[in-house]
Amino acid sequence: MPFTAMSKGPRQVPPPPGTAAKPSYGRIIPKEEIGDDVQAWRPELFGAVQGMKPPISAPAPAAAKAPPPPPPPDPREIIAAVRQAGYQDGLRDGMASADAFKQSHARQVAAQLGALVQSFDTAFAELEARLAEALTEASVALARQVVREELRQHPEHIARIAHEAVEALMLSARHVRLRVHPEDLPLVEAGAADTLRARGASLIADPAVSRGGCLVESDIASVDALIERRWALAASQLGQRSDWNAPPAGDALIEET
Repeated sequence: MPFTAMSKGPRQVPPPPGTAAKPSYGRIIPKEEIGDDVQAWRPELFGAVQGMKPPISAPAPAAAKAPPPPPPPDPREIIAAVRQAGYQDGLRDGMASADAFKQSHARQVAAQLGALVQSFDTAFAELEARLAEALTEASVALARQVVREELRQHPEHIARIAHEAVEALMLSARHVRLRVHPEDLPLVEAGAADTLRARGASLIADPAVSRGGCLVESDIASVDALIERRWALAASQLGQRSDWNAPPAGDALIEET
């Protein structure tokens, strides 16, 4: 069978036997000639009821639109916020510094007050000691003046002093000698004659002995009843050192008054 070239386009096929002799055309129908009721055939529409429109799938939801970016902040608001934050930070730091300063100042003041009170206590103690010393010294000076005045007004006291000094010797003492001031000699002879005779003591006038005192001597012991000695012992009991023969200025003032 000779080869014949096939022409482009649909080929006319005769109808099968026993059918109406109608020409069969096959061609591509343009989209413009298709009505709205005609839809493209798809495998999932196979077996659908004739005359019903196949279900139309809902269109896919459109992607959600991203929210618009927020507007840029106002520079004035940023400056105001920074200022407020700086103010709060400065206020907090200032209050902390003020509290620390107050505590430090309070500790410093307390230490200064404590040192001041301590110095006051020390000064008061020293002043009290000085006052006590001055008062004792004045008392000793006054007592010495009183004793001297008493001896001038009542010189007969020497007789009692001589009696006590002789009695202080042991009974076994021999060669007893009683030394007194020449002006006190007659007073002792009148007031202590019995004691002197009982002990066999001899009475001696000695200008070296101050008035108001006496010195007893024996073979085994002696009794120092000099006024200087007795006055030193009395002053020492008050914590003072006082010389009967060298009166301080206080005695001169007392004598002047």
